[in-house]
Amino acid sequence: MQTLAGNPALRSAPSVVAIFGPTASGKTAVAEAVSARVAGEVVSADSMQAYRGLPILTAQPERPTRLVGVWPLSHEGSVAEYAQLAHAAIDDLLAAGRTPVVTGGTGLYLRAALAELELPPAPTPDQRARWEELYDRLGPERAYGVLAGRDPGAAAHVHPNDRRRIVRALELTELSSSLRPATDRLWAAETRRPTSIFGLDVPHDMLLERIERRAASMFAAGVVEEARSALAGTISSTAVQALGLRDVAELPREQALESLVVRTRRYAAYQRKWMRRMPGLVSVNADRPVDEIAHEIVEMASARQRLPAGRAG
Repeated sequence: MQTLAGNPALRSAPSVVAIFGPTASGKTAVAEAVSARVAGEVVSADSMQAYRGLPILTAQPERPTRLVGVWPLSHEGSVAEYAQLAHAAIDDLLAAGRTPVVTGGTGLYLRAALAELELPPAPTPDQRARWEELYDRLGPERAYGVLAGRDPGAAAHVHPNDRRRIVRALELTELSSSLRPATDRLWAAETRRPTSIFGLDVPHDMLLERIERRAASMFAAGVVEEARSALAGTISSTAVQALGLRDVAELPREQALESLVVRTRRYAAYQRKWMRRMPGLVSVNADRPVDEIAHEIVEMASARQRLPAGRAG
């Protein structure tokens, strides 16, 4: 195994290593292997792993990982709040001479961890409740019309039936902001710290097989009881968005399993689209042993750090 001592570039001036990929592509295992090789530490960039109470459904890593389980299920999480936590964690590790290995399947959270997106503050619970009530009272079409009148640019980028995003867009109009500026900056190449970004590429059929296998293992591990317990308590409008939560808790077992697989496949396809659009991302073949993948990532990250300034991407 190659260690930190074998990578002088990473040892002398640690930079950030970011690993993205679709769900079930092996991100956690690869990130942990990379972290071990560079004396680093893994920082999660997963919107749902930030919550305590759903470790099985959100596939939380067994090893201690920064920004995993930092919020109770009752907490209204936001990208802006996560970005502050991620920036602090990354800066803390760099100051200690350690390499942050940022990994997760939520593309927006990964970008928020790596870049300055100038995100607006989260709304107060009263603000969110007020706009949710308006959406429910007016219905999708009329609520969408309210958004179109207040922020035509944001309305052009959300579906009329997307309750969550319409409510968020309306909240932002009250905060003198908009969904549109954040979207415009998502694909900029700039990062806060020198960063090498890698994407795990798994063959389509293999990824589907992994998704099915992982879903089955979740049910064997007790995900149904976990989901029911979460919904029986106080849960925020953000935490309740955990993939498949209600289906797992409420549908018959076989139907719930099938639904979770279907939802996860769709989400993986969405993540692949994110991966194709991430600036500077280097695709890595993930159809091989974890140690081989980690070795290649460490070698490429080290080589990129040795490039002259301005050429590392």
